[in-house]
Amino acid sequence: MLTRKDMENRELLSLVPWAARSSESKGRTYPVESHPFRTEYQRDRDRIIHSRAFRRLEYKTQVFIPHERDHFRTRLTHTIEVAQISRTLARSLSLNEDLAESIALAHDLGHPPFGHAGEDVLDELLHEVGGFNHNAQCLRVVDWLEDRYADHPGLNLTYEVREGIARHETSSPIVHPEFAERLYPTLEASLVDTADEIAYNAHDIDDGLASGLLSFDSVETSGWWKSLEMEKGGGVIALDREQKRYFIVRRLIDVMATDVLKETNRLIVESGIQTVDEVRHSPNKLVGYSPSVGKIAAEIKKFLRSQLYQHPQQMAKKKNAHKVVTAIFERLSRQPELLPERFRLRLAAEPGHIVIADYLSGMTDRFAESVYADITGKK
Repeated sequence: MLTRKDMENRELLSLVPWAARSSESKGRTYPVESHPFRTEYQRDRDRIIHSRAFRRLEYKTQVFIPHERDHFRTRLTHTIEVAQISRTLARSLSLNEDLAESIALAHDLGHPPFGHAGEDVLDELLHEVGGFNHNAQCLRVVDWLEDRYADHPGLNLTYEVREGIARHETSSPIVHPEFAERLYPTLEASLVDTADEIAYNAHDIDDGLASGLLSFDSVETSGWWKSLEMEKGGGVIALDREQKRYFIVRRLIDVMATDVLKETNRLIVESGIQTVDEVRHSPNKLVGYSPSVGKIAAEIKKFLRSQLYQHPQQMAKKKNAHKVVTAIFERLSRQPELLPERFRLRLAAEPGHIVIADYLSGMTDRFAESVYADITGKK
């Protein structure tokens, strides 16, 4: 029978010196007694999985609205795929697999309904008061909005998981007083950033092809297709449409994940780092693609933006998201008494726009549509 102490000792023996060890965690905001059979990062993972915010991801849009087709990715299945890739990368580099998994499972808990369209609308509505950022919102979820415990607010996660959430790479990074702006997070957190990109590049192409919004011709004539040598061996030509989609996903993930492992290992060796603290103070990023594969990844993102995300059908959904989120926000701003009781009670301590954003960002797509119908009378 393995105890927590046994697992902590195993980490000391099996992980590289620059990996984050659960026994050396900076701890939790509210001290709690350690669990006899789970490390601190394993405990974080379990708290995240059992949270309401995690369950709601099942009905939040990734790219396609969940009810459009049963097999499209949702924010939840995307999260699971990111966690799987993160575990593989961390394990292969002898980093802390449990920490990487916990950060991956939590990284999208702050996403509002309707995917990035919903986030863009909230950011626009809150522009004059600092905007909206799903990383910052994710921290609010795990620090305050989950109310499972009587002795402290939030999930009371470890510093390292919260740091990974706060420092998750986006186009608009957040500045948090608890996490130094110029420092890198743990290597495990940086791996999650890259795993996130690998996952959405691969599965957005898969879902785009399945939806018919992307054509095989547009994919097979793209520069990144040729760069990845998709036709190597000739076997892909004989596959049917569904098998070809799966082949593309496998090829993309395999090439990119393998490249990240090799390049990250090279960067670590050349840097000479020996501790987690040296990782945080590194002058250069230590996780990422090689220049050639990084170029391919950038080409795929450009391809998806022009061919899928800006497709007329997707733009129509974005317009609908703008309508629904704006209507709810404006109605609740005028009539905050319509908020559920637990949010109304917080109005005495926090500004109305913060409380309304908390409520709105926690909604699933279908619940937001339902609230919109109720307040507008448009069924």
